[in-house]
Amino acid sequence: MKSPRILGMILAGGQGSRLSPLTLRRSKPAVPFGSKYRIIDFAINNFMNSDIFSIYVLTQFKAQSLTEHIQRGWRFGTFLSDYFITLVPAQMYRFEELGPVWYRGTADAVYQNMHLIDNHDAEYVAVFSGDHIYKMNIRHMVEQHIATGADVTIAAYPMPQTEAHRFGVMQVDDNWRVTEFLEKPANPPGIPGDPTTTLTSMGNYIFSRKALDDLLDTNMGGDKAGFDFGGDVIPHALENGYKVQAYDFHKNPIPGQEGIPNTYWKDVGTLDAYYEANMDLVSVSPDFDLYNHLWPLRTSSEFSPPTKFVHEVEGRKGQAFNSIMAGGTIISGGTVRDSVLGRAVRTHSYSLVESSVLFDNVEVHRNAHIRRAIIDKDVEVPEGTTIGINPAEDAERGFKITESGIVVVPKGFKF
Repeated sequence: MKSPRILGMILAGGQGSRLSPLTLRRSKPAVPFGSKYRIIDFAINNFMNSDIFSIYVLTQFKAQSLTEHIQRGWRFGTFLSDYFITLVPAQMYRFEELGPVWYRGTADAVYQNMHLIDNHDAEYVAVFSGDHIYKMNIRHMVEQHIATGADVTIAAYPMPQTEAHRFGVMQVDDNWRVTEFLEKPANPPGIPGDPTTTLTSMGNYIFSRKALDDLLDTNMGGDKAGFDFGGDVIPHALENGYKVQAYDFHKNPIPGQEGIPNTYWKDVGTLDAYYEANMDLVSVSPDFDLYNHLWPLRTSSEFSPPTKFVHEVEGRKGQAFNSIMAGGTIISGGTVRDSVLGRAVRTHSYSLVESSVLFDNVEVHRNAHIRRAIIDKDVEVPEGTTIGINPAEDAERGFKITESGIVVVPKGFKF
């Protein structure tokens, strides 16, 4: 039986203003995560591990860092026409129709690139967000989409009703056909048989080709103002009799995790959520496992040397506990505890890094103490400096401090 032609489109234009200052010079999907990855890597890996190899990455805001990352680390050979990961910046491709506008929303980003879908002759289009942390077998979702005869299938994340008001939510019947879509309602509806659980949209969609063509032409053409899938296209589809199905993310099968529900999905849209997602990785048995060889998590290769720990005398030991770190890092006579370190980090003697996230090329000099902080790339922490110990001192330096007390040091900051 011939496999269906599936085209992936990853929406990676997110501005990520709530992640500032991490997004002062990069888009949200380009923000480093988990020691050696970028946020975008998890969406790309989901497609790759689902054997979907035709992928467009739609970019817009501050895309240089993301562009370099994709070009350096995500390339196929040149002889297979259906194997590609291609960057698509906003190009005003429909200038004659729409005038001088960039992508005005999630649906408009796809609408302005419909020629790519035509060129690929796709039967199904998987439109996925590029700024969440999770694992997903996308082909399994496509199979359900085909089996139910849906026009649109929405990845649904069941969560407690009390937390769902921050998301777009769905009401479904007993067969999980969507009957209503509500954008951030004050009182989210429950699911059949369980009024305490609400289905929230993950921002991931499978579209049958004709339905996508019709819906975007109807919502985006001419002077129409429906620019987003959740707020505009999906409600229009429901009003006009399209078959919209919900897909239960918790039932998504991940190789190597047989018998374990797939429940981990993080929208790292705020600094506190981003910090918490990084801290999730350093627990003894993390819910999000980076070490499943049947679901490899690839990223760009930096050809870094191994991590090294040096000095072993009383009071001056290079050591780390409950932490992860990328290549090229040297722990020289200092201690790292419950932390995530990027590439080529240096911690010098008698320094202490606790419950923190350090990006690439951060250097922590002697007797410095860092606690509950996020430090962006290329920062040199002087000898004896404290970060996350004295809030007044951190505020005086101009550092952002989150509601939960996380101190954020911007890229290249000079003390």
